[in-house]
Amino acid sequence: MQRRSLIAAAAFAATVPLAHSAAQAQDFPPKKPVTLVVGFAAGGSADSAARVIAKKLGENIGQSVVVDNKPGAGGHLAHAQVASGAADGSVLLFGSIGPLTIAPHFMNVRYDPLKDLAPVTMGVSFPNVLVVPASTGIKTLGEFVARAKREPGKLDFASTGPGSASHLAGELLNDVAKIDTVHVPYKGGAPALQDLLGERLTSFYAAPPTALPHIESGKLIPLATTGLTRPAYLPNVPTVAEMFPGFNATNWYAFLASAKTPKPLLDRWNQELVKVLNTPEVRESLLKHGQTAAPGTRDELGKFIAAEHAKWGRIVRERKITAD
Repeated sequence: MQRRSLIAAAAFAATVPLAHSAAQAQDFPPKKPVTLVVGFAAGGSADSAARVIAKKLGENIGQSVVVDNKPGAGGHLAHAQVASGAADGSVLLFGSIGPLTIAPHFMNVRYDPLKDLAPVTMGVSFPNVLVVPASTGIKTLGEFVARAKREPGKLDFASTGPGSASHLAGELLNDVAKIDTVHVPYKGGAPALQDLLGERLTSFYAAPPTALPHIESGKLIPLATTGLTRPAYLPNVPTVAEMFPGFNATNWYAFLASAKTPKPLLDRWNQELVKVLNTPEVRESLLKHGQTAAPGTRDELGKFIAAEHAKWGRIVRERKITAD
């Protein structure tokens, strides 16, 4: 009897550290600093949205949320880092369409976007806007296409990296308009915009937050937006679809975490982020940057990413798109 009691006591003692460890793993907010990883350079659209959201999130949970910019490989380095990183709820990813649903179809990435990353909530969505320096003299999409046909291979377009939404937008326009513009990848919207303003590029499928101030100043000419409808902040700029029906290359950023993160933590982050994204001042601030808050459930985001992954995979195969 005494021996059985000793065995039971030993077994209970062995489970205490495990139980304590599990409880610690599900602490909320995490006891160590919270990091929001962004796969693009500071100053771009992803960075600007992440900082607006991180500030309010930190206020709500009573702990600072640090934005960590990890540019490189079109955002894939950041996605790989989070996929294999801490799973205690202290690290979130501001994931994007390219690394999650496009580039994995034609690049070797160190993560499976559907298995290694867990959805938390959609963050924001928005169309890109095709802009050119005023010095080009191009004022409409029709003029851009006409010049590209007269000078095949002479015009170029910047993107935020291989496999990004801006890359696919340019490739799709090449296909539907039967033109040949050259892809020039960057590590984010800010460096691409800098070269565009310096007139070292012909065009850029820019995110509205980075382009709007320069459109307003007259330095950049907006030719078309890449969604199916005209956004409220650019009502006089046509969509590409108005000239080429069915064209759609909408951009979005979503919150994810390591797939090993405990479900209770993922659910709690969903609650906190949805609360932030529904806050009037946050929505207004994002809209001023040309972005629309789009909070939702974890299940909705998972299904959306899977559908986008299948859609862009088909387009990559059909268009024979590569990282070059």
